[in-house]
Amino acid sequence: MTVSATSSATTATTTTSASSKSSSSTLTSSDFLNLLVSELQNQDPLNATSTTDLVNQLTSYANFSSQQSINSSLSSLSSSFSSLVTLNSVNYIGHTVEAKTETSTLSNGSATFGYSLSSAASDVSITVKDSSGNTVYTGTGTGNAGSNSFTWDGKNSSGTQLTDGGQYTISVTATDSAGNSVLNYTTVTGTVTGIDTSTSTPSLTVNGVSVSAANIIGVTS
Repeated sequence: MTVSATSSATTATTTTSASSKSSSSTLTSSDFLNLLVSELQNQDPLNATSTTDLVNQLTSYANFSSQQSINSSLSSLSSSFSSLVTLNSVNYIGHTVEAKTETSTLSNGSATFGYSLSSAASDVSITVKDSSGNTVYTGTGTGNAGSNSFTWDGKNSSGTQLTDGGQYTISVTATDSAGNSVLNYTTVTGTVTGIDTSTSTPSLTVNGVSVSAANIIGVTS
C-alpha cells in the first residue's frame, strides 16, 4: 500500500511538472542566463568555449533582452494608439462629415452623393443601384473640375418613388474630351450617429451606412 501511494504521488508530481513545462514554452531572460551558466559550468576543461563564441552568446543575450523590451514598448504603444483612435472617433458623433464611399441610405425621398474630378469632364454618366445590384436610375451629372454633387430624387426609371430606408450605391463614369477617365472618388455627406471599434480601423455610421474613419475627408459642426 505504501509503495502504491508513493508511486501515485510520483506520477502526480511528474504530470504536474510536465504540464508546467508545456505551459511555459517561452524562453525568458532568466532561462537564457541559466543556460549560459550551465554551459560554462559543464564545459570540457580541455576544450573550453572560445572567447569569440562566448562574446557571441552574450551579444545574443543582449539583443534578446533588448528585443523583449522593444516588443513590450511597441505593444504598449499600439494599445495607447488604439485607445486614441477610438477616442477621436467618438468625437465624430453628432457631426456632419463627408466621406469617400459609394453607398447612402434613401431618406426623406432623396439621397445626395458627391464626386471629385481631377479635371473638367465632357461626359459624366451616373448610375444608381439598390442593395441587390439592380439599376434603379441612370442619368448625367455636372463635369466641373474638383467637387461636384448629385441629388437623386428617390424615383426609379419608371418614376415610382422608392421607400425610405433602402441603401443605394452610386457609380460615376467621367471622361474628358479624349476619352480619359478623370474621376477621383465618390462621396456621401451625413451625420455620424454611431461608431464601431471592433476592428483596427474604427467605422462610423453615416446615413445608416458603415464608413471607415480613414475615409473621412471633411467635418462640419
